Amino acid sequence: MEIILLENVANLGGLGDRVNVKPGYGRNYLVPHGKAVPATAINIAEFESRRAELQKEADAQRHSAETRAAKINALSIRILANAGEEGKLFGSVTVRDIAEEATAAGVEIDRSEIRLPSGPLREVGEYQVEVYLHPEVSAHVSVAVEAEEAFTS
Repeated sequence: MEIILLENVANLGGLGDRVNVKPGYGRNYLVPHGKAVPATAINIAEFESRRAELQKEADAQRHSAETRAAKINALSIRILANAGEEGKLFGSVTVRDIAEEATAAGVEIDRSEIRLPSGPLREVGEYQVEVYLHPEVSAHVSVAVEAEEAFTS
């Protein structure tokens, strides 16, 4: 299935690129989410007439993401959790916990933007967590997981 991308899509292409994708991916994800349109003669002509407008919108979104990235890079979050003597947590710190603490600190971060490639944080320590704001813009937030109270036996 040949499509025209209406925005930058990671690992696929940029605004205005004509790419071939599997029919299910195009029909069930890209087109319904407004990321692409089928590459028909009518859609190609319409896209070419709107190219400047779409590029301006894409640039505005990227600028907004860069502004947010500057705030997020300056952010440092402290999360208290129950932990044992060896520093292992009773439970874990998830993307939801990080998003809530960031929002409480005054920087809005959505859970879907936070990436924890190794899974939830399960030990006390300092972590650099990556936040994807835009296909071309990412930021890092410093997360300190600390023991809520010393465990004594």
